[in-house]
Amino acid sequence: MNAPLTAKDFATDQEVRWCPGCGDYAILKCMQKTMADIGAEPDNTVFVSGIGCSSRFPYYMNTYGFHTIHGRAPAFATGLKLANPALDVWVITGDGDGLSIGGNHLLHVIRRNVNLQILLFNNEIYGLTKGQYSPTSRLGTRSPTSPTGSIDAPLAPGAFALGAGAKFIARGIDTDAKKLAPVLKAAQEFNGAAFVEIFQNCIVYNKDVFESFVGKKTAKETQIHVEHGQPLLFADGTKGLKLNTATLALDIVEVGEGGVPETDILIHDETNAVIAQMLLTLPKQNYPMPLGVIYRAPTLTFDDAFWAHHATQGKRTGKVADALRKGSVWKKA
Repeated sequence: MNAPLTAKDFATDQEVRWCPGCGDYAILKCMQKTMADIGAEPDNTVFVSGIGCSSRFPYYMNTYGFHTIHGRAPAFATGLKLANPALDVWVITGDGDGLSIGGNHLLHVIRRNVNLQILLFNNEIYGLTKGQYSPTSRLGTRSPTSPTGSIDAPLAPGAFALGAGAKFIARGIDTDAKKLAPVLKAAQEFNGAAFVEIFQNCIVYNKDVFESFVGKKTAKETQIHVEHGQPLLFADGTKGLKLNTATLALDIVEVGEGGVPETDILIHDETNAVIAQMLLTLPKQNYPMPLGVIYRAPTLTFDDAFWAHHATQGKRTGKVADALRKGSVWKKA
């Protein structure tokens, strides 16, 4: 019997080439450890990426991998999954790669509910191409392409995924491996397209853009870790989110002595798309950042539907090598 694999078994001999201090290092380490913890098989795992800093990921995972073209990773990943449904396929993308040139492809892989995991590293900037503003950059972001400040309304990745029909949406932070690892595990276990937004610090072009909620000293007040069936509490349970039935919005309230009873706090239901939408569109100012599995509602996957109507039912009827050597299948009448 072979010994269980460790995080080191999922690391390659390639030099990891990101800027010192980049959040991608932390995500990579967390992924390698998570792969070992869930008992992943390197020969059965594929990482597919497009173009961008995050897209170097496949070089550093000791599995199969494809470093594809800008924004098209979801298309390649869909083909892989349909060709071999047994593969565990991960798509690695960024806010520029996935939501700009790749927005159309990302939308459809989510809409189709292809059984794979999509990790979107969101640093709200283009890092590889030297700091231009991206689809998620905030209003007023100064960059080489917006020297006087961006005037584009930023796109919210989670809300985009929900609007595209995602059945699994989660959030994590690059440096919080303790909370990110369970999210990655839940995404891998989900049967369908699992979309995970990871807030990732770009040390060079957008340093500390998420400091308002990732700072360790204030995290209890600025983060809310949601859990299915549990009240939406934060700040060590002294604050919570209560549904305002008049405005149909979430209000921050004090809990306990001098405030409302805990029974008034909204219970997180990860199968409820309305609750998911409210959490994914909470104002960034004055509200805590929802993290964890925000929405999970399993349904029929594209893969299962595809093979259910396929003549071979997913069974191999021949060898690729034989098909390649057979010659042209077209014959002149």
